[in-house]
This record gives sequence, C-alpha cells and structure tokens, in this order.
Amino acid sequence: MLRPDARSRTDVQTFATTGALMHAAAEEFIACASAAVASSGRFTVALSGGSTPAALYALLATRRQAERVDWARVHVFFGDERCVPPEDPASNFGMARAQLLDHVPVPASNVHRMRGEDEPARAAAAYERELREAFATPEGPPRAIAGARFDLVLLGLGPDGHTASLFPGARALRGCARWVVAARAPAVHARRITLTPAVLCAAAEIVFVIAGGEKSSILRRVLEGPYEPETLPAQAMAPSAGRLRWLVDADAAAGLGRG
Repeated sequence: MLRPDARSRTDVQTFATTGALMHAAAEEFIACASAAVASSGRFTVALSGGSTPAALYALLATRRQAERVDWARVHVFFGDERCVPPEDPASNFGMARAQLLDHVPVPASNVHRMRGEDEPARAAAAYERELREAFATPEGPPRAIAGARFDLVLLGLGPDGHTASLFPGARALRGCARWVVAARAPAVHARRITLTPAVLCAAAEIVFVIAGGEKSSILRRVLEGPYEPETLPAQAMAPSAGRLRWLVDADAAAGLGRG
C-alpha cells in the first residue's frame, strides 16, 4: 500500500475509456499550467516517456487544447531519458518533440532535455545543475515554494513497478540526495538518466497516467499491496508537500478494490 502519510493526499480516478482518460489528463495539465502561471509567472513540468503519454501529448497539441496554454511561460523538463541521441526512436525527448513540442509555441530555450547522447553520469550531473539553476537552489533539497519545484510531474508505471527510470533495487530509492542520476534498465541492460525521489517528491503535483489491462496487476500491487518502495519504486512517489493523483482507465483499474 502507499505510505500512510501519502495516502491522505492520494486521489485515484477511473475513466471508462482511454480516450476519456487522456482528456482528463489534458485538463489536469491545462489547469496546473494556468494555476502555476498565475502564482509564479511560469509553469514547470516534467514529462514522461512511453506510449500512453504520447497519446496525451498529441491531444495537448491539438488546436483546441493548445490554445488554452500560455506556452511562452511553460518550461518543459523530463523525468528520465534513454541514453540515445534525440533522433533515435527510443528517445523520450524525440517522442515529446514529435507529438507535442513541434506543434505548440513553446520557446526552444524553455525546453530542457536530458542529453542522452552524452556519457550518462556526466549528463546526469549537467541536468542536475540545470534544474538547480531553474529552481534557484544551488545546493540542498528542493524547496516547497512556487517557482522552486516542479508544478507538475507526469509519470507512468512499468510492469515491474518502476516509474521514470527508477527500477527495483535502485540505489536512488535509498535516501539519495542527488536530483538526477545515471541508471540502468535491468531487463534490457540499457543505460538511462533519471530524476530521483529527492526532486520528484518535492513537486506540487504528481500525476500517474495509466492505461491498459496489462497494467492492472501491477497497479493493484502498488496501490493496495504492502509498502515496499525498493521493490515497487512507484510507491516511493509520495509528495512531501503536494498532491498525488492516479488517473487510470477502466482496464487498468480492473483489479482494484478486490480485497
């Protein structure tokens, strides 16, 4: 189960179809953007990779939705990245660019990508410096104030319970003070770069967007099973001074609430 102090701030919403889920996620993105711009003059968001967010980004890129966001004030970051060049089909940045960023008027200087083509440890250190500069926090943990943390973090859920590139057993799950680290995807022996719980859990809002029946078993384990964050890293996503939301379609939610 989720940590007791996180449960009170957790909101699980189920939608009948994947389409309805994407529209709800888009509304949440737009609402967070509007609130953040009103509060601090900008909106900082960490995007996730994968097929589910690709559909969300395509929806946000449609004229009807894109016109509702003040893109000039949006700063785009990434929760994780595969260690590949941006042109590689596996690149999270490349996917977000193709589905969203090339279709909305976000300034190029406001898009902060992880350099997957660089040596992983060096790329992670560079991205942490960029984050700390963006949040005006040269050292120490993120601060829970507007403009000094992510306004929104979008996350997915892997079949092993991982999220971002925080995999079961990762050292970053055990009290790591670093904001960004190099990681390895065990199943495919691939290198990654990922944000850590230190910065993710400082966000004003974390939203998981989960679709598909293949996620139902792991979703149930994360939400209703024992609290084992080193085994199920998604359970470690407990905002210290923010809100945690799970937006799921009916297929993904099929196993929930059965005791």
